[in-house]
Amino acid sequence: MNRSTGRRVPRAGRAAALSALLVLGAAAVPAAASGATARHPAKDKPTIVLEHGAFADASGWNAVIHSLQQRGYTVVAPANPLRGLSSDTAYLQSFLATISGPVVLVGHSYGGAVISGAATGNTAVKALVYIAAYAPDQGESVAQATELGGGTSELLEHVVARPFPGAAPGDADAYLDPAYFGHVFAQDLPAGQAAQLAAAQRPAAFATLAQPAPAPAWRTIPSWYLVARQDRTIPPQAERAMAARAGAHTVEINSSHAAMISHPRAVTDLILDAAG
Repeated sequence: MNRSTGRRVPRAGRAAALSALLVLGAAAVPAAASGATARHPAKDKPTIVLEHGAFADASGWNAVIHSLQQRGYTVVAPANPLRGLSSDTAYLQSFLATISGPVVLVGHSYGGAVISGAATGNTAVKALVYIAAYAPDQGESVAQATELGGGTSELLEHVVARPFPGAAPGDADAYLDPAYFGHVFAQDLPAGQAAQLAAAQRPAAFATLAQPAPAPAWRTIPSWYLVARQDRTIPPQAERAMAARAGAHTVEINSSHAAMISHPRAVTDLILDAAG
């Protein structure tokens, strides 16, 4: 509808306008991307890239993002597809390719496995930070890494499987049973907050547990690791084993698996240490 006259725009005019918008939009995409990367020359602070894991989403980093932004850092927290380690790693690699200048790459939980592979060969990544996260070795699956150190996880006892279109035979989305979400994932958060996280959780395909990891970037890139002593999702023993294997600068705190939510200051401090 033409707002000034109240008359409907002719169909031919609408088609022409739509074509013009599409052309302008296509032209704007590279310009916008160029403008975003131009703000981060190498001499500036590194861009902090935060990768979430399963059963959470990028909003779990909100308090950490706020603290880092208050200190002048550019922060991005891309969505993790959670469909399989190989494809999730490839997605993050493509995302990192759009960032100019140095990067500090941070992963929580399964997100640690993703950053380990995505940073391999990327000279822009100056540090890796693992927050109660997987840091698997080459050929090792997330399920195998869980068994390092002899600890046990309560996660698989409380998984609810739901199908998704296009899943390979035997694959499905794994949700953490909301009745046990707080106990397994976030026991140091208020019950109401844990219930909200359970309702909004991001599931992960079972393929994320079984696929072998590629060559890990922690072999060549300095790493930092936060061990959550009360973690019931990844055993603290496994976290310590992965941190030691990676030669990571390691801190331990009394925290559930959701350390970036329950202890954002400690997480922020570790990232700042890695960022120099």
